[in-house]
Amino acid sequence: MKRYIIILLILTSCESEQTNINPYIPNISFDRIINLNLPSYDNLNFTGGSVIIDGLGVCGVILFNFNDDILAWEACDPNHKKRDDCPSLDIDGVQAKCNCVGNIYSLATGQLLNSSMTSNYPLIRYKTELIGSNLRVYN
Repeated sequence: MKRYIIILLILTSCESEQTNINPYIPNISFDRIINLNLPSYDNLNFTGGSVIIDGLGVCGVILFNFNDDILAWEACDPNHKKRDDCPSLDIDGVQAKCNCVGNIYSLATGQLLNSSMTSNYPLIRYKTELIGSNLRVYN
């Protein structure tokens, strides 16, 4: 009897890692090294600076300097399906805005700051790793 209880405890304590549970944005793999010394990334040298990189992620990737830590966010609005008339979020200071439905997200936390819809998914965050003057962005 003890054996069955132990096996049951082991099986119920196992947890699968869910990296993307958003129904609107597919989980895709990518790995890119970005040279931060290039002029197009100068804005990332300052806290609150941001840049959008097309060709990464689903709709692009937003890079944001938060207290000298560079965060990477998916540029699709996570609260509705991708639409041709609404290709990606726009950067407005330290926020990302969806011009289709009016959703506003914090680039520091990824959280939805207002909501015009019933779902409340945060931005999808990608991994970053600073290697000298290069930034690795990957999923």
